[in-house]
Amino acid sequence: MQHPNDEQDDDHDGITFEVVEETSENGKKVRNTGIYLLPNLFTTAALFSGFYAIIASMQGRFEPAAIAIFFAALFDGMDGRVARMTNTQSAFGEQYDSLSDLVSFGVAPAILVFSWSLQTLGKFGWICAFIYTVCAAFRLARFNVQIGSVDKRYFIGLASPLAAAIIASMVWAGFDNQMPNHLKEFAIVASVITVFTGFLMVSNFKFYSFKELDRSRVPFAMMLPAVLVMGIVFYDLPIGLLAVSVVYAMSAPLTAIWHKMRPAKSP
Repeated sequence: MQHPNDEQDDDHDGITFEVVEETSENGKKVRNTGIYLLPNLFTTAALFSGFYAIIASMQGRFEPAAIAIFFAALFDGMDGRVARMTNTQSAFGEQYDSLSDLVSFGVAPAILVFSWSLQTLGKFGWICAFIYTVCAAFRLARFNVQIGSVDKRYFIGLASPLAAAIIASMVWAGFDNQMPNHLKEFAIVASVITVFTGFLMVSNFKFYSFKELDRSRVPFAMMLPAVLVMGIVFYDLPIGLLAVSVVYAMSAPLTAIWHKMRPAKSP
């Protein structure tokens, strides 16, 4: 008599390369093999961009490394949208996306800022870079366990792609403007920014996610500030990206402080 688990064992015979996962359809468990091609291609592109950023950082090619991290963020934003548009979400895709994010937005920015400036501080420098990486890992793990239980309008803690954007744009702007990145004082400032950005990822500050912005109608006058921001960013791309990233990163802490300091309304 065939054992109930024999069919499952056939999927893991050690010869083929296959992904097998169970999904629920109409209350019944359905076993699927294989992976969805299109969204996972975008995730792979994000992972490749992060890997390239690491290699370029180790070679001292800081500008291409920073740009590669921004490309990773672009691909990372596209894979989720493609999966939702084509109804190809999967548990495998979620886990693969998280692993890709850890490389592209946790490891790559840390190696980039260390190679660019923090190595001047020796052991203290790589500890600061490691703290950033650990915070990114914690942020991604917390996000995975909170899916479906938090308000989608907000991120709890700074999202890892946005944290990576701060580090990458800081290095890009510093390199582009020939900042004295090997000076100890400058490296200390870079280390403080790196660690603070890491702590923002694991904080409980609520950052607006903009996930509902594309579905809502806004006054026509809102287009003017949006165009102005785009003009400022494209006038000097590295500094513009850094400014926008920092403003967004500080929005949640400043809002929280404002609400704490504001006097309570009398009943």
